[in-house]
Amino acid sequence: MTEANRREKIRILHIIQSKGGVQRYIRSFLKYIDHNKFYNIIVCSQDYKSDDYVDLADEFETVTMVRDIDIKADISAIFTIRKLIKKYHSDILYCHSSKAGAIGRIAALGMKNKCIYNPHGWAFNMNCSNKKKKLYAIIERMLARMTDRIVCISKAEQESALDKRICKKEKTVVIYNGIDFEEYENSQGELTRETAGIKKNAFVVGFVGRLSEQKSPDIFAKTAVLIKHKIPNAFFLMVGDGELRSEVEKIFKDNGMEQSYLITGWVNNPMTFIQLFDIATLLSRWEGFGLVLAEYMLAGKPIVASDVDAIPNIIENEINGLVSELNEEEISENVFSLYRDSSLREKLCSNGKKIVRERYDVRRVVAEHTELFIETLNFTHKAQYGVGGKKD
Repeated sequence: MTEANRREKIRILHIIQSKGGVQRYIRSFLKYIDHNKFYNIIVCSQDYKSDDYVDLADEFETVTMVRDIDIKADISAIFTIRKLIKKYHSDILYCHSSKAGAIGRIAALGMKNKCIYNPHGWAFNMNCSNKKKKLYAIIERMLARMTDRIVCISKAEQESALDKRICKKEKTVVIYNGIDFEEYENSQGELTRETAGIKKNAFVVGFVGRLSEQKSPDIFAKTAVLIKHKIPNAFFLMVGDGELRSEVEKIFKDNGMEQSYLITGWVNNPMTFIQLFDIATLLSRWEGFGLVLAEYMLAGKPIVASDVDAIPNIIENEINGLVSELNEEEISENVFSLYRDSSLREKLCSNGKKIVRERYDVRRVVAEHTELFIETLNFTHKAQYGVGGKKD
């Protein structure tokens, strides 16, 4: 594509560091955004593969970014990203997640582009020391001054930002997450229990997410031990990977459950595995939204979840799921209740399917972002690109 053609579109430079739900969010977002009006440049960490973005992104750049604070690596990433911002003359810098948000906004200091930030879950809500939480809040407060708009993926995220005085309410916009219905419908029948190595009569309790502290895979494994005592044919399917994988595997093995679990590692389409679940779980210690909850509802699966942060915004107890404190006994009892009560399972699944169709379509997410992009740019810029106004 020529430079002249590129300049006929609004150029969005996305900066992304973390995988998991953020990656699924980005792929769905790029699939449905209007490519006749927007030119999308992906600047991402080494965890991403360019092959996954063919026909989705107009440009793809890899920058070494690490999850934890590393002064040397972070400074290097900042300078590299600054060069890329200049190279592509982006109109809007869209930073996804806290680490990319910090690196991207610092890299853009003094640049003319507008800056939008989506934390995908605030760092100061993590399960860490009060000292760290205060530090993260201070950093977010400072960086908010360099930001034109902050996208909160749930009402709980917005309330948390206001509670920590990150910015004024007017700078925030709530755009609830959404999922790609078409992707799920096209994945039907691609995978069976037989091909996945799961017995046909197994009662499958599922988990989708990064095997990290946030998603509590350790709690899932400990709960699985309790469930196995009550449901002998229970099988535990974990879709994802992460730094706690060895710890999780040890819990299963120490309890003689080597034949009762499967960890898939990272997969491109977790929806194919969700089809195999009898019960779906999200046991987060903190959560900005929980994109997988919408995927569970779309797949018609009864949900057992922890009652933290944004999850109660999405799952109402005994309406479209069962929620409780992050406690192995309570979680296992909720699973056992669903195992015994088919009418309750059917009720939760029916309500979930209706709710997800009404509220969590990714096309709605893209439409709301399109309005945000246009609003963030000034009128002269909009008219220049033929978006939201007419050329003179």
